[in-house]
Amino acid sequence: MNLNYIVQARLISQQIAGTKLKTAKEIIGWMGAMQAQDYNMAKWAVGVRLPGSTDKMIEDALSNGEILRTHVLRPTWHFVLPEDIHWMLQLTAPRIKASMKSRHKALGLSAKVIAKSNSIIRKATEGGKHLTRDELTNELKNAKIKMDMYSRIHLLLMAELDGIVCSGCIKDKKQTYALLQDRVAAKNKILSREEAMAKLAQRYFTSHGPATVQDFAWWSGLTVADAKHALEMTAPGFISEKINSQTYWFDKSVSIPGNPAPSVYLLPAYDEYLISYSDRNAALHKMNVPENVIFKPVIVVNGQVTGLWKRMLKKDKVIAETQFFKPPAKAAKSRVAKAAESFGNFFMS
Repeated sequence: MNLNYIVQARLISQQIAGTKLKTAKEIIGWMGAMQAQDYNMAKWAVGVRLPGSTDKMIEDALSNGEILRTHVLRPTWHFVLPEDIHWMLQLTAPRIKASMKSRHKALGLSAKVIAKSNSIIRKATEGGKHLTRDELTNELKNAKIKMDMYSRIHLLLMAELDGIVCSGCIKDKKQTYALLQDRVAAKNKILSREEAMAKLAQRYFTSHGPATVQDFAWWSGLTVADAKHALEMTAPGFISEKINSQTYWFDKSVSIPGNPAPSVYLLPAYDEYLISYSDRNAALHKMNVPENVIFKPVIVVNGQVTGLWKRMLKKDKVIAETQFFKPPAKAAKSRVAKAAESFGNFFMS
């Protein structure tokens, strides 16, 4: 196995190349969780893995509660399934909250303030109410909770980590928060810590492999020790290979053709293809790329990041403006044009 095999295998395991899945819910379920910090681009992260889908289809799945957006795994937003949200929060929220204690102290967010905020947010969203960030902010202000932009962000984040609210329906083109117990009708079976770790490892290495235990620790938010233990519990279901000093684990079913077909994908900023690994060298080693490339939409040619792109809105169409790190081959240019067309169709259909 070499670095080229790794990127080709990841395109397949991540459902970017040749998926057989049919719905946004199936994509999220397969991936376990997908980073969704940039909401509009996160919808495209699902769309690029679901040929023929549209922005409206993904947004409808979110509004209907088929998939949810909340803070989990790491201190950022992710798409998850309703049936996974409780055990994932139970596993990862304590570590996220512990990591924010010093920040909360600096912001003046004591346990008492957070508890009061949680109570207000719960009451405001009872009865099936879906409220925007600004509407919830007004509720907190009316209750005399002092806050600035940063403390407001953290109070809403804590309400998500404490399992009080998650994403609601889209209202007037704005995202909302809804009571979690209204979005997930019945609390699913709570797994033991070991069961949850094993389940998360199973999802990750199946959908993101080949990957290392350090990659899994980064993605999951677990300690390296817990990540190793989780992998040990699921290792019999995977195979492993070494490159230099790194051991990569992946599903036994992953099969890479001897001569994979040329491919081009326009992936969004924060896409799992890059963000879900602590070591991204496999996809970046052939180019001199900007240090912050994982935070930008990237052009991926045959598994390698070869440039950047951005969305341009012009009247009645969406344009993908590209910037390559070095001039691409003629064949790659035509494939980029097709990828851009798919992106445009996703947003305009």
